[in-house]
Amino acid sequence: MKSAFGWQSETVLAGKCGAQILFRRLAPGFTLAYIPRGPVGPDPDPLLPLLDEVCARHGVFALKIEPDLPWSQAQIDLLQAAGFQASEHPIQPARSILVNLEPDEQEILASMKQKTRYNIRLAERKGVTVRPWDDIAGFAAMTQETAERDAFGAHNQIYFQQAHDIFHPSGMCELLVAEVENEPVAALMVFAQGARAWYLYGASLDQHREKMPTYLLQWEAMRWAKARGCQLYDLWGIPDADLPYLEEQFTHRSDGLWGVYRFKRGFGGEVVRSLGAWDRVYKPALYNIYRLTFRTLRRGVG
Repeated sequence: MKSAFGWQSETVLAGKCGAQILFRRLAPGFTLAYIPRGPVGPDPDPLLPLLDEVCARHGVFALKIEPDLPWSQAQIDLLQAAGFQASEHPIQPARSILVNLEPDEQEILASMKQKTRYNIRLAERKGVTVRPWDDIAGFAAMTQETAERDAFGAHNQIYFQQAHDIFHPSGMCELLVAEVENEPVAALMVFAQGARAWYLYGASLDQHREKMPTYLLQWEAMRWAKARGCQLYDLWGIPDADLPYLEEQFTHRSDGLWGVYRFKRGFGGEVVRSLGAWDRVYKPALYNIYRLTFRTLRRGVG
């Protein structure tokens, strides 16, 4: 998937631990290595020399990892002892909401906020329907309109087409569209692997928003994941803050991921935090340039 967009990949294995490393040349002499949601396995120590060897071969200035492990001080201590330092610029959101799909559908609905259940039923009463969709161009255009309205970055049609072409044939991905009188008004792309499903990309138009199509769309994505045997539905990124602060602030803020937290919290589930992003620095001078560049970019955006 990533190889079509400027990345290279290499798989490294040591005993029961492994990682898929992605490499990206950011500028001449600046190659970043990245392990999304990894390394995986019970004991990563034997893997570290192999990671260092591969990164040296690719001329990497730093290796960024984002393990899919719940935050704990013990894990933090292990990472620091292994020579990693907390990263100032994560790639994936550290915090998310996981919905348990193991109960029956009525129990899952009952665990949601009352307003969310109401909106799902309202959408059904107002004639919103949800079905699989293969109009990648339509989804990309809808995503671009959503991005411009809500001020966030979006992938292009080529990216979405690549993702759909690779993952949909094996049943690991579905593009769903919500329609009102056969008019597409919202859509999302959901992915599944093993016991877990992820809501990664979504878009909606201004038309018919009062009919709450995004609520029914999200529920149908959960039903799709449950039918595939998934036990967890990952609503993906929310602000990186503890639950009391999230609940205190979500009605007052709409910046960043705060705008989607109000929507996602309604589906119930548990707020979880991973270990976040950690960097293993090989070339300190280049790494400092990298850090300063990102700080400048953030100030400019802010």
